[in-house]
Amino acid sequence: MIHATAIIDPSARIGQNVSIGAYSVIGADVEIGDGTTIGPHVVIEGPTKIGRDNRIWQFASIGAAPQDKKFHGEKSRLEIGDRNVIREFVTFNRGTDDDASLTKIGDDNWLMAYVHIAHDCIVGNHVIFSNAASLAGHVVVDDWVILGGFSLVHQFCQVGAHAFTAMGAIINRDVPPYVTVAGSFAEPKGINSEGLRRRGYSSDRIMAIKRAYRTLYMSGLPLAEARGELARAAEGAPDVRLMLDFIERSQRSLVR
Repeated sequence: MIHATAIIDPSARIGQNVSIGAYSVIGADVEIGDGTTIGPHVVIEGPTKIGRDNRIWQFASIGAAPQDKKFHGEKSRLEIGDRNVIREFVTFNRGTDDDASLTKIGDDNWLMAYVHIAHDCIVGNHVIFSNAASLAGHVVVDDWVILGGFSLVHQFCQVGAHAFTAMGAIINRDVPPYVTVAGSFAEPKGINSEGLRRRGYSSDRIMAIKRAYRTLYMSGLPLAEARGELARAAEGAPDVRLMLDFIERSQRSLVR
């Protein structure tokens, strides 16, 4: 299942039932889990750990050194979980010692052509990044986020769980959970109610999230007062608590 033209460093660890296509290069300190398929002309540099049952399509560049002028060859890592679909021409870079020296991508993600995930990013599970969506360094993207095609996320921003960005959105501040944003620079446009319904959220849960959105974005309250209102609403609503916890840890201010 390994093509004769593939080049594999002796230190690489290849699991069972792994397929590696023609002219792919697997470098030193790379670990590939069972059942993963690597297409032709893929380059994977280490230290990189890839989990089970991933599908990496042709021409991807995985685990290259970070695009950071402060990086001078320090040891850093890339970790990719299980069952991810990684399409053509994606680029994932390792971390830097300005952060945790780690770029990490979770499980069950769909990462389309030309997606770029820069150094020190943390990406959760079940995300969809449409074509050419790009993360600058130190970005955190939580579970179930959808980035529209050509969305751009500024360094150090956070995107909360179940958020949705429209095509071409430029995100330079933090996007709270459930919120839909659009524009350059991105502005809030409501909640991702359709995505929540598809994931089994009840009408009551969605309504509680909508009320929280109105408090944060439509009440005219200063952020400090809106947070107080959300804290009261969160007492009986874990979904609102998720939004409030995100606001509490936000460092770049919110899209607002």
